[in-house]
Amino acid sequence: MSTPESSIQGAALSDIAEEFGTPLFVYDTEVLQRTYRDLRDRLPKQVDVFFSLKANPNISVCAFLGRLGAGAEVSSHAELVTALRAGVDPADVIFLGPGKKDHELRACLDAGVHAVVCESLEELTRLDRITAARGGGECIAVLRVNPSFGTKGSGLAMGGKPRQFGIDEDVIAEAKSHIVALAHVRVAGVHAYMGTRFLDQADVVHNTGQILSTAEALAGRLGVPLETVDFGGGLGVAYFDNERDLDLDALGAGMREVVEPFARRNPRCRLIMELGRYLTAMAGTYVVRAEYVKESMGEQFVVADGGTNHHMAAVGIGSFVKRNFPVRHLGAPAGAPHRRYSLTGPLCTPNDVVAKKVELPEVRPGDLLGVERSGAYGPTASPGLFLSHGYPAEVVVHRGRARLVRERDTTEDLLAKQRLVDFS
Repeated sequence: MSTPESSIQGAALSDIAEEFGTPLFVYDTEVLQRTYRDLRDRLPKQVDVFFSLKANPNISVCAFLGRLGAGAEVSSHAELVTALRAGVDPADVIFLGPGKKDHELRACLDAGVHAVVCESLEELTRLDRITAARGGGECIAVLRVNPSFGTKGSGLAMGGKPRQFGIDEDVIAEAKSHIVALAHVRVAGVHAYMGTRFLDQADVVHNTGQILSTAEALAGRLGVPLETVDFGGGLGVAYFDNERDLDLDALGAGMREVVEPFARRNPRCRLIMELGRYLTAMAGTYVVRAEYVKESMGEQFVVADGGTNHHMAAVGIGSFVKRNFPVRHLGAPAGAPHRRYSLTGPLCTPNDVVAKKVELPEVRPGDLLGVERSGAYGPTASPGLFLSHGYPAEVVVHRGRARLVRERDTTEDLLAKQRLVDFS
């Protein structure tokens, strides 16, 4: 008898794997919806939730979150097009990133996005020039500030130290003459992003309050309207042992304490919380099939058909210490004996270890294993072309029906863009 966890919305993962092959990522729309709505219901009503496509740029995932009410934060031309084709209103799209190209800035103007988040004074000048060359009009820009204050509780802190992102707070504070000289760009807000993987709501609330105060101070000093403040987000997901997910009730209460007074002082200011990992991680499962089970010097290995080439995030989220994402056997009979296995992939590198010495029911060749909480930073942050294995299939389960939302790469796909030169 199979474990009850081996299905999503009643669709057996073994059937999904049989239909679409392995390895593959499977996304559960019920979890996507629950995650979004649980957060939305607790955040202050003044805060808009934007989905950061970098976490999972699948167009169907973006479309589903957009239908729930999420805007989109994009950082490339392809992500912009993805959001628009997914049906996100351009007025609910912001474009950020430290190295925007001219064609990306022009695309923002063509689409009519809510704002371009400028990350240098030079970018403001470039955006002004491009806007003028297209016949004038007005473009809304938000300044990404690299705050002078630091933060704690983040897996990747972004403030209080040198970064390629944004403009240092003291530089912005002295940039009034630069902003006044702009002919077609109207600076109308501030963006800051303090880090990612916050698991203590107190840190999120503290950062938000600091950013809102900084935004008010800078707007007053520069004499610009405060129409948009994007205070990032960076909400974390508990992947590893001894981690706990955020207390949403406490988060909501704390956010109301800092957001509502700001909103009363700035009633026309749009507040944005941008989230990627938090919205999609819980909804995804990376499904692999065991090809071989072997022993080496007393350690048991499961060699699967997919590994870190599709799920580099599972190597430890930037940690020097290997910690395991939750892994489960998708078809073990009840009461099966447990053993410790290291789950590896097909790559010719000792670093291709998805989980190390994880306890699982006995695994045999052909068995399916699932790496949970894998809906963020899977294919999008992995070396899918390493050893030319290509990217995996992606499937969404909605109302009990599994649908293919990305075809897996074939050998012909991988070779189609290459050109064989005649060296004779």
